[in-house]
Amino acid sequence: MMEDAFLRNSVIVTGASLGIGRQIALQLASQGAHLALAARSEQELSRVASLCRERGGEAVAITTDVSDEAQCKALIERTVVEYGQIDSLINNAGMGMWARFDELSSLSLLETVMRVNFWGSVYCTHYALPHLRATKGRLVVVVSGGGKFPAPGLCGYGASKHALVGLFDSLRIELEGSGVSVTAAYPAWVATGMSGRSLRADGKPTGEVTAHEKGAMSPEVCARLIIRAATERRREMISAKLRFGLVMAPIVPHLVDGIAARMYG
Repeated sequence: MMEDAFLRNSVIVTGASLGIGRQIALQLASQGAHLALAARSEQELSRVASLCRERGGEAVAITTDVSDEAQCKALIERTVVEYGQIDSLINNAGMGMWARFDELSSLSLLETVMRVNFWGSVYCTHYALPHLRATKGRLVVVVSGGGKFPAPGLCGYGASKHALVGLFDSLRIELEGSGVSVTAAYPAWVATGMSGRSLRADGKPTGEVTAHEKGAMSPEVCARLIIRAATERRREMISAKLRFGLVMAPIVPHLVDGIAARMYG
C-alpha cells in the first residue's frame, strides 16, 4: 500500500537538522521509517533523531559534511551497518548565497556552494547507488526553483542547482528499467530561514530573512509534497508558482527576467 511505502524503509536524509530535511525526517518517522540522518550539526541532528524515535521510527544521527567525499562514503557505509540495506536516499543538504558575480573578490564562495549543493549529492548518490539498485529503491533530490529559473545575486546557487538537474535527469534515463526511481523536487521559496543563512560576497551570513521567504510555503507542507512524490515514484514535484513561470518564460522571457530582477535585485 502507498501509505506503507516507507514502513521499515531504510532512508538516508541529508541536511536533516533543520528546515525541509528536518520535516522530511519527522514525517517519515511517523510512517515507521528507519532513518539515517546526516548534517554537520551534531547537537541539532541528535535532537531530530530523538524526535523521530518518539514518533515511532528508528533513527541514527550521523554527523556528515556532504562537501567531503570521505564523509559521504562513511555515511553510506554506516547506514548499511545499521540497517543492512538502503531503500531510499533523499539528497536535501544545501546552502545559499546572496552576492552578484562582480562582487566576488575570489571564487571561493562559488566553489563552496558547488561542493555542498552539487558535489554533496554526487558523492552520496555515487556510494548509495549500488545499494539502491539492490533494493529497487528511491533516489530523491531537492533542487528548488533555482534549478529552473536564474536570479541575480544567486549565480552560484543557480549554477549548482542547474547542475543537479542535468545530473539527475541523466540518471533517470540511465536507471530506466533498473527499478530505481528518480524524483526531483522543485519547491518555490520555503520558510526555512535559508535567506538569512545565505552567504554574502565576504563569506558572512546575510542575517536577514527576505520578505518573499517570510510569506512562503512552510517546511511541513513542502516535506509532505516531496514525500508524496517520492512515494508515488514521480519524476518531479514542482510548486504551482514555478509551473506558471515555466509556461510564461518561453512566451514573455523579458517579463520573467524583469520579475526576477525586481524580486532579487
